Amino acid sequence: MRQVEVVPPNPQWRREFEHESQRVAEALGENVVAVHHIGSTAIPTIYAKPIVDMLVEVKDIAAVDVRNAAIATLGYEAVGEFGIPGRRYFRKHNAAGVRTHHIHAFETGSPQVDRHLAFRDYMIAHPDDAQAYSTLKRELAKQYPSNIEAYMDGKDEFIKEMDRRATEWRAAHRNSV
Repeated sequence: MRQVEVVPPNPQWRREFEHESQRVAEALGENVVAVHHIGSTAIPTIYAKPIVDMLVEVKDIAAVDVRNAAIATLGYEAVGEFGIPGRRYFRKHNAAGVRTHHIHAFETGSPQVDRHLAFRDYMIAHPDDAQAYSTLKRELAKQYPSNIEAYMDGKDEFIKEMDRRATEWRAAHRNSV
């Protein structure tokens, strides 16, 4: 079982993303369209598991598989779709075996790209919802300190509701621009 650690916001997460995203983009090559910072470490005001999540948009998802060896040289383990069709997922651990980074690669145009970016942007634009998420994560981490599955399950309904709100907010925001 992985320990569930939720820590205060850390400005270093942004710098870590910037550094690591360059390395990942180089390893994946010309297939990369964009690399986005997602997940809780991308929301500057909330508690998070100290794992930097990157969403990599690519032209061709199948071409990512050919670059697994290049990504492995950066310390990442390729895990395939890992439950989300059309995704390529990678995870990285530090020397102590603690998870530090995730890569979620999707083809440009995948609804998953918009969903992740909408969630991040919505949370940044709606600090009350972001703080409610932060509080929930802290409570779940206390309740399930050594059960990552229960922690994730505990967030599920809240995330679905925020996804719904984020989708509506993004659609309204696009229509007003």
